[in-house]
Amino acid sequence: MQEGTEKLLDIIRNKALATKARVALGVRNPTPKLIRSAEDAMNKGYAEVVLVGNSREISEIGTSLEIIDTLDPETSLGTLLASGEFDAVVRGTARASGTLSHLKKVIGIEKLYRVAFLLTADGTPFFLAPVGIDEGSSISEKIELVRRSVDYIRRFEVEPSVGVLSGGRMGDLGRDREVDRTLAEGDFIANRLQEMGIKATHYTILIEDAISESNFILAPNGITGNLMFRSLVFLGGGDGIGAPVLMDDYVFVDTSRVGGHYTLAIMLASALVKSREEEV
Repeated sequence: MQEGTEKLLDIIRNKALATKARVALGVRNPTPKLIRSAEDAMNKGYAEVVLVGNSREISEIGTSLEIIDTLDPETSLGTLLASGEFDAVVRGTARASGTLSHLKKVIGIEKLYRVAFLLTADGTPFFLAPVGIDEGSSISEKIELVRRSVDYIRRFEVEPSVGVLSGGRMGDLGRDREVDRTLAEGDFIANRLQEMGIKATHYTILIEDAISESNFILAPNGITGNLMFRSLVFLGGGDGIGAPVLMDDYVFVDTSRVGGHYTLAIMLASALVKSREEEV
């Protein structure tokens, strides 16, 4: 594991405690687990958490948290963030497509870049991208995604080390045209990142080596990255904390609707607010 990465969770936790940002959490089809995780983030001092969703459904479960009543949290979250009423937003269980498309509209950007923050089953923290099935479809897009992600990771006082993955070992060259293409791309991307001053190594398909030496894994494409995320979090005993959208002026942490617990995602959002304040 890259030196300093083991302290990453402590760094994020301390930044969150130092700022206690006002964070909106999207709520659709609320569950007791979701509500308790939001209350836990508030009780631990990570943030001032406000729930954005159907107040009747949320109140039936019961909570002391403030609620912004809406039947359309997907639209409300972006609007609240753009208005400046909140320091940060966590998607929670709001639907992805509606939330992200409205977010792009209200903040005036054409494309969103995200990097996921994960924990392996043994608690090792690392970053992963791309994680959206429609992300990282070209070499230039992957390089831009890494460039933006590196700037974000450095906000946590950790120097990024990128492990670039591809579709096979070098000894597999010639077995399959698609595998050959990903191997060539992996070499090109790693070399280009090094030219940009970013520490990067092409680990071919050997993710087990990459995770032992890198703190940022670059998947061959968004479909592969999404499968890696789901395999780790939903089958492999790991944890998906959240995927910050890489923006300078706003803090938005994307999350999966499946896990149902958002304490650490709220902590991450609050820490990002603190990091942004420190850069100003």
